[in-house]
Amino acid sequence: MDHEDARAVRAAIDGELRLLDPDVRASEALVTELLDPAFTEIGASGRLWDATSILTVTGSGSVDPESPVEVSEMSGTVPAPGVVHLTYLADNRGRRVRRSSLWRRTSTGWRMYFHQGTPARDA
Repeated sequence: MDHEDARAVRAAIDGELRLLDPDVRASEALVTELLDPAFTEIGASGRLWDATSILTVTGSGSVDPESPVEVSEMSGTVPAPGVVHLTYLADNRGRRVRRSSLWRRTSTGWRMYFHQGTPARDA
């Protein structure tokens, strides 16, 4: 991975970790800064979310400040210029989910374009 790709992956990882931070999730403005207006998510439940509907989850205390999400196996690749694909394992109070995100560079910075969570059966 060249220096530019490594910087892109680092920016996406930083954004991903911010979205898992309970203080960021509690702020509609901060979450909105990190989500692409065309954002979609296929949740671990199978539900489809968009940029507007996901704010109901992020603002509802889905991540307890006393028990933050534990992240492991975080890795990223650059499949195309201006796009980063991240994968990782998230543990939220014993609920383990394999997660995958696509981040894209916009005029306002790196923003999450797509996210999917799949319950981890092998973890």
